Amino acid sequence: MTDSAPPITLILPPLLAHGPRRARTLMIQGTASDVGKSLFVAGLCRAYTRRGLVVRPFKAQNMSNNAAVTADGDAPADVAGKQQRGEIGRAQALQARACGVAPSIHMNPVLLKPQSNVGSQVVLRGRSLGNCPARVYHEMRQGLMPAVLDSFERLCAEADLVLVEGAGSGAEVYLRHCDITNMHFAERANVPVIVLGDLDKGGTMASLVGTWLLLDQADRDRVVGYIVNKFRGDFSLFEPACATITAHTSWPFLGMVRWFEGAARLPAEDSLALERPAETSGGTLNIVIPRLSRVANFDDMDPLAAEPSVNLRWLNSGEPLPANTDVVILPGSKATRADLEVLRREGWDIDILAHVRRGGRVVGLCAGFQMLGRVVRDPLGIEGAPGETAGLGLLDLETEISGDKRLIEIVAQEQQSGCRVTGYEMHMGRTTGAGLARPWLLLDDGAGDVRAEGAMTADGRVMGGYVHGIFGADAFRAHWLAQVGVQAAHIDFEARIESALNALADHVESCLDLDALLALAK
Repeated sequence: MTDSAPPITLILPPLLAHGPRRARTLMIQGTASDVGKSLFVAGLCRAYTRRGLVVRPFKAQNMSNNAAVTADGDAPADVAGKQQRGEIGRAQALQARACGVAPSIHMNPVLLKPQSNVGSQVVLRGRSLGNCPARVYHEMRQGLMPAVLDSFERLCAEADLVLVEGAGSGAEVYLRHCDITNMHFAERANVPVIVLGDLDKGGTMASLVGTWLLLDQADRDRVVGYIVNKFRGDFSLFEPACATITAHTSWPFLGMVRWFEGAARLPAEDSLALERPAETSGGTLNIVIPRLSRVANFDDMDPLAAEPSVNLRWLNSGEPLPANTDVVILPGSKATRADLEVLRREGWDIDILAHVRRGGRVVGLCAGFQMLGRVVRDPLGIEGAPGETAGLGLLDLETEISGDKRLIEIVAQEQQSGCRVTGYEMHMGRTTGAGLARPWLLLDDGAGDVRAEGAMTADGRVMGGYVHGIFGADAFRAHWLAQVGVQAAHIDFEARIESALNALADHVESCLDLDALLALAK
């Protein structure tokens, strides 16, 4: 559906009757977006899990094009008869990992994936409902509350502690009547709230006191305290501000969390992170990623950013492709045709074609793979207005966007290296054409069924496929880097993430009294 499409017909998933709640619960709301809620909750998840508690994360509604495939899902089997999975925000998948459990659709029952400035794909309990204009979603989302509460109670039935993350600011009182993720949810679920302020942004005192001023008395009383996040410097200089905040709000000061330097080693939540992208310098291999308008799953680049031999750069609007570029990576996107137009508007299509003629390399991931073909068609208007858009023509392929979404975890063999890779597919659309006769990967479903995936040119300099997470395979990454002329540092990327999560938990433990926080949960 386009932004002017009629409302989605809302069919709620099956709801369960729940017994007494087992878990204690605690909610972290912020004074704004990007105050560090997701990372803070991940740190608490790992810290309390290490103490022996069964912990689960929960965020009722997330808005992000960085998503992860879950082991469970309500979607029907795909055309090949393989059971489809669900999807949730990347932040909740990381929090699940911090708890030592597989991600579940119930950890983030509503996911909004922006496709335009005024519309998003609505994902309910892992299953896409279609594209919805913002105003229509605003009117329909209160109808999602039963499913949200059901998912929350399911987690509460299996855990000792459920840590709830709010969305944006909890003080958007003009939205409270239809809110499903901040104070209205906290009231319906009877969850105590901690408010998190961001000292790095500045204005912390005003944002915390302003939050109190905007809330009604019942919501004020639900707040059990506040925490100051991302602190750098001498905290004694800020202590008078805490006294002022408490004097105005009566909320107790629960502590401050210092700036965590290891945050860059963990997957980012959403496109706000691209304001401060994971870029590297000092290496000899120059990899450039055009910053598309609806870039998705950009954490695919994190393993490359971790390599000392790699200079990773995101190309912003108005910047030409640097002359010293060795590899261009076209990332995932939530709107393939719209982002093909971005490539043309910026002149990046001309730069990329010239780069290939000079012997440069191009890798397309998911939507980026679709862009490498001759044409992308969207006859039903799934991602925007119906129509078709010419691709870059670097691979003999064509893609048609359809309403069926493929969500599946994969195990594959990379053709050139023979290395085993793991990852996931998350896309709408089917790609066909002669270029598929030279696949990039061979996928194995574990039952002896092997199929080709992706495509590459005869010289191997242009390649692409639908598999996300491929560069996280250490052996493949080392082989690929050797092909393009540099040596890998032999990083164990998964161990690197685990180490970062443990360091985050240590950091939170060193800053706060976690026993006191746990005592506030109910």
